[in-house]
Amino acid sequence: MKNPFKKGSDDTRVDAKENPQNKPESQSRADYQHYIGRKMLFMAIMIILLGLIGAFIVTIGPLDISVPDVYKILLSSLFPGNFATEGLPSQVVWNIRLPRIVAGIMAGFGLGICGCVMQAVLKNPLASPFTLGISAGANFGVAVAAVVGVGVIGGPYLLVGNAFLFAMLCALFIIALASFKGATSETLILAGIAINYLFGSLSDLFRYFATDEQLRVMVSWGMGDLSAFSWNNFLLLLVVFVICTPLLYMKANDLNIMAIGDENAKSLGIEANRVRMFSMLVASLLIATIVCFTGTIAFIGLVAPHMARMVIGSDHKYLFPASGLVGALVLISADATGMNILRPTMIPTGIMTSLLGVPFFMYLILKRKRKEFW
Repeated sequence: MKNPFKKGSDDTRVDAKENPQNKPESQSRADYQHYIGRKMLFMAIMIILLGLIGAFIVTIGPLDISVPDVYKILLSSLFPGNFATEGLPSQVVWNIRLPRIVAGIMAGFGLGICGCVMQAVLKNPLASPFTLGISAGANFGVAVAAVVGVGVIGGPYLLVGNAFLFAMLCALFIIALASFKGATSETLILAGIAINYLFGSLSDLFRYFATDEQLRVMVSWGMGDLSAFSWNNFLLLLVVFVICTPLLYMKANDLNIMAIGDENAKSLGIEANRVRMFSMLVASLLIATIVCFTGTIAFIGLVAPHMARMVIGSDHKYLFPASGLVGALVLISADATGMNILRPTMIPTGIMTSLLGVPFFMYLILKRKRKEFW
């Protein structure tokens, strides 16, 4: 006779199926998939917007070229002989508009990623690619080239070579100083402030003794502009991107762990100081390469990571590419606004990014209140 108080094997299987403890596991899996899907959707939307806005920007400019003519010019390279194109419009589209869009996407993406890295490394929401004096060093290199005429590279690359050299020297000096005194975020920030004041003062001293033509070159470069970029620079910038971007992305998990503190990260096998120095070195190389071709472009590296973080959170595996996409989108939009708002006068890109970045930065300050990002 079967005992009514003893569960058999069939009853056990039934109870296991009805056990509500199985639901949280499936629910957690679904929540995680939704969590990842939301991030991927945001990045997909950014890529689509970047393509659409880039396709629109190439059709506008100080020289009036109809939309069909612009796309005929672009298609003529893919299908030679099938589309008739004129001389001047073709030169404008291929050698002025398209390089500016490509430069804006690459520079914005690089500045966004580097801003994200520096905010994570320094654990400071106000950190940006220029916090450590890299921009001040590049400005000083341009001042030396413009006033003294001395540079590591002669000819048309005199300004570019000096800007890159002094930007990297500033970054290496800060990294060496931090390694000697201990690579804490506070040491890096204080060293960056000192370098900014030092090279800013030296640049002002060169401006004081510069002629009108030399001063014009220094001021024009310091405003930041994408017009200096050409197809001749594309390969070099692309090579640096291909090298630096994967190296930074490889440290995404380490930076996630470092967010809980250096000591806790060390207990998990992460050498925080080593990761901090490596990330700063690679980011500095990428920033110096961008700056030497575009000049000083402010606020992209500061606001792009915050804009991305507000949508997808602080997981650096997704925040890195999202910050880059937002930076590229903001930069090409600001550049297009500067090119067309007062046609035929073109406002430098660095001025437009500051004008557009300051209101959003103030919005972040007011919205943030006491909320912590780290």
